[in-house]
Amino acid sequence: MAGNDLPSLGRVKLCDLIACEGLPSDSYKLSVSTLSQSLAQYSAAIIQFPSSDGALLRSGLDSAHLYFHQRASYPAADMIHNNESREWCKTSGYYADPQLWLETYDFRPGLTPTESNSGLEFPPAGLPDIFSLLGKAARDILDAITFYLNLRSSPFTEILDNVPLRGREISSSVLSVCCYGRPSFQGPQHHNLTTQEDGQLVMFSDHEHQVDKSLITLVKSDKAGLHVRDFHGRWVLVDGDLGPQEAIVYPGLALYQATAGFVGPALHRTEISNLQTNMYGRCCLAFKLMPKSMTSLNCSEMRAAGHGVEAQFQLPIPVDDFMQRSHPTEQLFNRHTFPSFNFPTAQDGRFSVLK
Repeated sequence: MAGNDLPSLGRVKLCDLIACEGLPSDSYKLSVSTLSQSLAQYSAAIIQFPSSDGALLRSGLDSAHLYFHQRASYPAADMIHNNESREWCKTSGYYADPQLWLETYDFRPGLTPTESNSGLEFPPAGLPDIFSLLGKAARDILDAITFYLNLRSSPFTEILDNVPLRGREISSSVLSVCCYGRPSFQGPQHHNLTTQEDGQLVMFSDHEHQVDKSLITLVKSDKAGLHVRDFHGRWVLVDGDLGPQEAIVYPGLALYQATAGFVGPALHRTEISNLQTNMYGRCCLAFKLMPKSMTSLNCSEMRAAGHGVEAQFQLPIPVDDFMQRSHPTEQLFNRHTFPSFNFPTAQDGRFSVLK
């Protein structure tokens, strides 16, 4: 990638990633190039929403502050999250993981949240609108990635939820309202200290290396703290200078599988130091675009576009099986080849993909 490296995380306007009929515009091709190069170098990119959407995201974070602030110091036993992979498409409502010092409220359309023993609770405000906003953005970003891969339009439609959902359908995708390190949240926290390049000590959870099993994840946080490992193996703070209408996007394991390893998943961790001085902790809105549970991940679209598919990606994998499998990170990040998102322009104006 030498000669094409971005000096920092790529910033792309969401409106420039929305595909239109006819030939792609120069702004669309440039935005796809920036997005893809940033995903290759940093496993993440910054998405700029319109200012009106930024106001909605800000109000969602403000509501999250109040919601978690009024929660009990320690959750009831039935609210402790046990990381049960078989329930990946059924989570809804509040749960907590004391080991990660993390509380979450999952909003999943079509599934009524479970009420706690304390009675009726009001969820954070604006979740249906935020789900719709981030869901549409995630699909536009996914389409932009498939354009760079030279796949046909909307190649993953069959594994995505209907828009809108049909009767009695439950969304596979989920909007998680998260709170890290709330000072009033008590429990057996265990943390590690790591040293940054400037010598400052920064605290992370013991379970610091995480990989989402989503296709695409969009994250909007109220303060910096999300670190993603880049192409060179360095940890990069990706949300350190976000504007009010900006969010982070990164790929997950499902996209890695569906693209035969061409789009690597982001390895990420969350900083939880210096939160005790903030009464709300660190809150974020995380939307995960997920494949439907009754479908399969296969690389037929990649083969149809002329991409080489290695042996480990040849056979289709049922989504439910994929979600319940463990995926050792050393197998994902020690591959001999890594997709290079370089975009020499062909005579017809399309980008060709180099690997």
